[in-house]
Amino acid sequence: CGPTVYDFAHIGNARPVIVFDVLFRLLQNLYPKVTYVRNITDVDDKINAAAKASGESIYEITKRTTDAYHEDMRALFALSPTLEPRATEHIQEMLDMIKILIQKGFAYEAEGHVLFRRKSFQKYGHLSRRTLDDMIHGARVEVAPYKEDPADFVLWKPSKEDEPGWASDYGYGRPGWHIECSAMSKKYLSEEFDIHGGGVDLVFPHHENEIAQSCAAHDTEIMAKYWLHNGHLMVGGAKMSKSLGNFLTVRDLLQNYQGEVIRFAFLQTHYRQPLDFHDDTLTHAKSVLDRFYLALSEVEEIPDTSPNPSVMEAISDDLNTPLAMSYLFELLNQYHKSKDAHILGQIKASGDLLGLFQQAPKTYLCGQLDEACIQAMIEKRANAKKNRDFALADQIRSELEGMGIILEDLPTGTRWRKS
Repeated sequence: CGPTVYDFAHIGNARPVIVFDVLFRLLQNLYPKVTYVRNITDVDDKINAAAKASGESIYEITKRTTDAYHEDMRALFALSPTLEPRATEHIQEMLDMIKILIQKGFAYEAEGHVLFRRKSFQKYGHLSRRTLDDMIHGARVEVAPYKEDPADFVLWKPSKEDEPGWASDYGYGRPGWHIECSAMSKKYLSEEFDIHGGGVDLVFPHHENEIAQSCAAHDTEIMAKYWLHNGHLMVGGAKMSKSLGNFLTVRDLLQNYQGEVIRFAFLQTHYRQPLDFHDDTLTHAKSVLDRFYLALSEVEEIPDTSPNPSVMEAISDDLNTPLAMSYLFELLNQYHKSKDAHILGQIKASGDLLGLFQQAPKTYLCGQLDEACIQAMIEKRANAKKNRDFALADQIRSELEGMGIILEDLPTGTRWRKS
């Protein structure tokens, strides 16, 4: 399940992208062909509301936010999916599936709506291992006079004149959220496929509804063989909310931290566990990632080698990235003791599975600063020290520190990195 494109991606949106990017990388390492589909939801009530609030057209807001999403995910070193279908390009597939569900008695028309009879699907609740009554208790269920049962959910609904819509046998309207994913996954991954991923908050109702629609329409026992759900993301121990002032977008964080630092921070928690994001989360992640890149920068050419077997085994065991990273720390310690470049090769190859160490060390350590300018200042400082003009040397160091540059004077010369 991909993004609904109405605003900048927040860090909660980024977590599943990073999690399933690791899975994609792992599977590509193991299998000759892997098809990774991540959809774009570009028709939704949230998009309509955002367009009205901003004065932009639906097209403008979805294009702008989709482009921003792609930029932000690239900054996190997430690979592009094999396919990225958009909901608005698959309306006919959705209508075809709705028609089948009506013919089979799983859905019905009512006042311009088409609704799924939730009680007609006996296996409903199998994914979350809860009964229908348990799931709807306390949940916000729309009570409407046209529904046979309050638990029935929308497959198609009417659109107003100022809302996006398409002609159909049920009138001018647009699809419900759940049917979009069922139609697109069927087209690109078949009626049954291997793995379906998403956030734990999507188990009910979204994924339960997907299973009901897909299995009912296709007469299949399953929709996907395996379901992977990443845990909730909290900020400072609370649910992320604009009203609480703890709403963080990826774009905001990229102003102060490289995307690889954000990725590194996320991978230190197992994907199924809740992740509590604090003020010092990225500061700590950056200091640790710096240590790896400083080690990688010590060798001009890092030997090509295979991933470390322990790292590979950890990632293969339900994407146990915290354990995998603990093995990376062991490798780093081994390198500092032995200075064996082949260990750096293992670190680099293992990092590829996690989407880490994807930059040249100098690129990471320098950030976006003008390397030639910095190098000239370092040489000027070296000459000042050689001429015993220590006041000028200290002044240059202070200027570089003001630019966010840390100098390390070594017997072989001066090394620098971004603070």
